[in-house]
Amino acid sequence: MKYDAGAKRMAAYRDEIAAIRKKMRAALAETEAQEVEDYAFETANGPMHLSELFGEHKDLLVVHNMGAACPACTMWADGYNGVHHHIVTRTAFVVSSPDAPAAQKKFAEGRGWKFPMISHQGTTFAADMGYRSPEGKWRPGISAFKGEGKKILRVSDTELGPGDDFCSVWHMFDLLPEGAAGWRPKFQYP
Repeated sequence: MKYDAGAKRMAAYRDEIAAIRKKMRAALAETEAQEVEDYAFETANGPMHLSELFGEHKDLLVVHNMGAACPACTMWADGYNGVHHHIVTRTAFVVSSPDAPAAQKKFAEGRGWKFPMISHQGTTFAADMGYRSPEGKWRPGISAFKGEGKKILRVSDTELGPGDDFCSVWHMFDLLPEGAAGWRPKFQYP
């Protein structure tokens, strides 16, 4: 297929994706929110409850990160660091992981991360949100919450993984003829 024909086909696929996203937003608007408890977490600055993470915002995004042992979660978090200052003008944002607060702080400082982190170690938060398997394995994702008076409502969530909408690296590789070609994220590159 000639370049121009291929480019037109790709543009048509992008239009289809945009139409699906519009349908997803409509489905979200029709979905009943799930009330959740006011979970208690540990942070490098002491204990915090889910309700406190909203700060001055009515909405909150919580990233379910698998912790410092996961190079993929680290790459995603490196990306959040670049957009965090934009995100917080609209909603509260925090990254959660099973790592202890001291370990989170050390790892975050080493990566230059500026966003807040919470430890869900010893809580049922990740499992209750669907981001820990019955076998105890962590899973990455994002949960969106809304504060309504004293209630905390989970309004949506999504899993994270290669090709998702939250890590642009995969989309850039999709522009290449062989895609990612077996590439995997690492903590450091030569």
